[in-house]
Amino acid sequence: MKIPLLGTALFIVTAAAVAFYPARGSMVRPVAQPVAHDPIEHPQPEQRPVIDVVFVLDTTGSMTGMIETAKEKIWSIASSMASAQPTPLIRVGLVGYRDRGDAYVTRVVDLSSDIDTTYATLMQFTAAGGGDTPESVNQALYDAVHRMSWSADPNAYKVIFLVGDAPPHMDYQDDVKYPQTLALAARKGIVVNTIQCGTDPQTRQQWQQIASIGHGGYFDVDQAGGAVALATPYDAELAKLSAQLDATRMYYGTAEEMAPLRAKEEASFGIHANASAASQARRAAFNASAAGEANAVGAGDLVTDVAAGRVDLATVAPSTLPAPMQAMSADERKALVGKNQAARADLKAQIQALSKERDAFAAKQIAANGGAKDSLDDRIYGTVREQAAKKGLVYPDAPKY
Repeated sequence: MKIPLLGTALFIVTAAAVAFYPARGSMVRPVAQPVAHDPIEHPQPEQRPVIDVVFVLDTTGSMTGMIETAKEKIWSIASSMASAQPTPLIRVGLVGYRDRGDAYVTRVVDLSSDIDTTYATLMQFTAAGGGDTPESVNQALYDAVHRMSWSADPNAYKVIFLVGDAPPHMDYQDDVKYPQTLALAARKGIVVNTIQCGTDPQTRQQWQQIASIGHGGYFDVDQAGGAVALATPYDAELAKLSAQLDATRMYYGTAEEMAPLRAKEEASFGIHANASAASQARRAAFNASAAGEANAVGAGDLVTDVAAGRVDLATVAPSTLPAPMQAMSADERKALVGKNQAARADLKAQIQALSKERDAFAAKQIAANGGAKDSLDDRIYGTVREQAAKKGLVYPDAPKY
């Protein structure tokens, strides 16, 4: 499918981004949330239902296949969650865990609507360590419950997915054991689901007990994750459009405000460099949706803030603008921002249209191969659909693949 050229606006913004940001490596680091602009006044955001989801993932040596599956499927899962009505605000957190004596016991990425940041950390995970069979599951669950900035909204759907293939160490005397942690999770309204990789009977017994105490569900998948592996003829074009959509950002602010925004740009460049075309295609669909706006843009974007009326472009200090804009006249700045608003709207429309074609193609391919029942995709989606319904969220019949 040929996509029409977006004109000079996108070229200028892409060039501006290259001029403004330093050279980027392929690896990225988790970053803090962007600092709000001051004295710009931001109105109260529209009230939307909240989904807070934390993946607690065993990253020891036997989990190579599942870790790679997680890297491939996180955007499909996010897109599936975004398909609810009313449109939710989705925040994702991550706890990677191993065991005492390994390179780390846990690595924690806090809940954030900037899913690129979470994904950037996930892309760095590799499977290593472990040694004996049990792992530090107790510590991982403790950190998931205690170290995440869970929503205080009692109507939020708050959920943990514990993913692993080995039981918890119950012999560490200074551990907080999972029944105590799960009791606190219940008081906070957090549901805990378990996904067992493989068939170890000890793990099955413990995972089923954790799910039962956590008021969640249990299911098992094969050691590699059991997800639907699907590439389509639309993926490469959607990946290209995704990069072009990222290039319409026009971040501005003080040096302190710009630091996390540069890091978000780093995350985006890392995704385009390292993620598969299929994963980038699902990211494009998510970012073009109403639920994906927070991840697609984030805070401190001139295009968004001007369009929303949060800032008067004429009053923005030139020193806080992207370098190529600082020497422009007021009219030139206004025209450039307007062109990028139009380019962004056009790109989102193209992504949405192409994503519908991709979804239709994927549905036919999956049906032709016997369906996706009992796949990781289907099981996670079915769990979310059932549990989120209690919070008033309504999902369509099938997940995104």
